[in-house]
Amino acid sequence: MAIEKPVSPSIAMNHHHHVTIGVMDPQEDFDWHTKVLGLKCVKRTLFYDGAMPVYHFYYGNDIGEEGTLLTTFPLAHTGVKAVEGAGQVRHVDLSVPVSSLAYWKDRLESHDVDVTECEFFGETRLEFRSPHNIRHAMVGIEDDDRKPYSAGPVPPENMIRGTHSCGVSTWSMDMMEEFMVEAWGCRKVARDGNRERYEMGAGGTGTYTDFVVEPALKQGSWYVGQGAIHHMAYNCPDAETQKKIKFFVEGLGYTDFSDIKDRGYFDSIYVRTPSGALFEATVSHDPSFLCNEPYETLGTQVMMSPQIEANKDEVMKIIGWVEG
Repeated sequence: MAIEKPVSPSIAMNHHHHVTIGVMDPQEDFDWHTKVLGLKCVKRTLFYDGAMPVYHFYYGNDIGEEGTLLTTFPLAHTGVKAVEGAGQVRHVDLSVPVSSLAYWKDRLESHDVDVTECEFFGETRLEFRSPHNIRHAMVGIEDDDRKPYSAGPVPPENMIRGTHSCGVSTWSMDMMEEFMVEAWGCRKVARDGNRERYEMGAGGTGTYTDFVVEPALKQGSWYVGQGAIHHMAYNCPDAETQKKIKFFVEGLGYTDFSDIKDRGYFDSIYVRTPSGALFEATVSHDPSFLCNEPYETLGTQVMMSPQIEANKDEVMKIIGWVEG
């Protein structure tokens, strides 16, 4: 008797959660995300792993809802620089109202950012790099109803709604297509030249993972370093589903999977995919970023774990205070 093929519990993941990027100077990073991109800093905390204290900034909408978040590790004081290449999350595309593309082109160029207009998957894109050499694009979307940050330097009608897609550089899709469909619960929906697109949940903006097949590109670094995207995180509805995802995906043979890690505001599990890129399945705590700061002062103080709080003065001398 034939056994029915099981369906991955990963199909319950419905959209992006956050993207984490290695950057350089913390003040420059803070100013870029809050003053140029116009996002709100919803949390200043520290990297939970390793002995070296490193800021972890979270930028998003008014309360840092899932799918609006870019997070950064400023690493200038460590001297560790990433190597850009294949096997990494390659770029992060941001959703903006299609009517705001001219506004964003003018705004970015007024801050000495080189902008290239192009099109993939039938979408108009403004491609550029951040001051930390991270690939981004503003993608014009007509029907993104996510709430933008309402009190920043960018008018709400033009403001970033959240992540649109994340791109991965890979040498081949031979094994990655199987992973995305069978393990990660996604659907292949489009191809454009050397790019392939997958979606999850209900589909649409904020659910896409794009792959750029670049067989001649050298291997990129996997460590946390300046100038590269470290990982891409997807929103998981609850802790029970997260456990089922880990159990199921490991059962397929993808055993390079972490244990559940408490990140203070969410719980994370990480898997090294066949492409080389690091993916995360994330469950937010309730109330997430408001658990240790009121809304009125959200993101204005450095929130440290108890074991680090005891050495706060020493830590602050290393990482420095960021104005803003």
